[in-house]
Amino acid sequence: MSTPRIRLAVRGLLLVENRLLLVNAWGGGKSDLLCAPGGGVEPHSSLPDNLVREFHEETGLTVAVGAPCLVNEFHAPGHGFHQVDIYFRVTLLAGDPTAPWTDPEGIVTERHLIARQDMGRYRYKPDSLPDVAWSDIIYYDALEPLVR
Repeated sequence: MSTPRIRLAVRGLLLVENRLLLVNAWGGGKSDLLCAPGGGVEPHSSLPDNLVREFHEETGLTVAVGAPCLVNEFHAPGHGFHQVDIYFRVTLLAGDPTAPWTDPEGIVTERHLIARQDMGRYRYKPDSLPDVAWSDIIYYDALEPLVR
């Protein structure tokens, strides 16, 4: 039996007027779960360069990548899946996060700007997202089961 590989991904935390940008990347209404924009890392490209690419693909926005702020692990043990997400603080360089936008690849189906006090009205992962996004902490979010 082969050992499953750990998938590495990068995600960006963008606050716009004190609201956090989150996306739904479950096409066809499969889930209402929201997450920070980002995605899988491609080899031979830095983590920040990967994040700039992934953030633009998922939102149409151009960002500058700042400091890392969160490492989150999740897995589906019965399916051999394990992913490590590295979150960075990002700042907006170009684009309008309040304007209508459609993902040309059809992966991201929704884009939300959410105030901290409204986070409880949404399903999102990881659970530590509000604490990290609205503070200066650097955090490790221990291995948790995959949620859909």
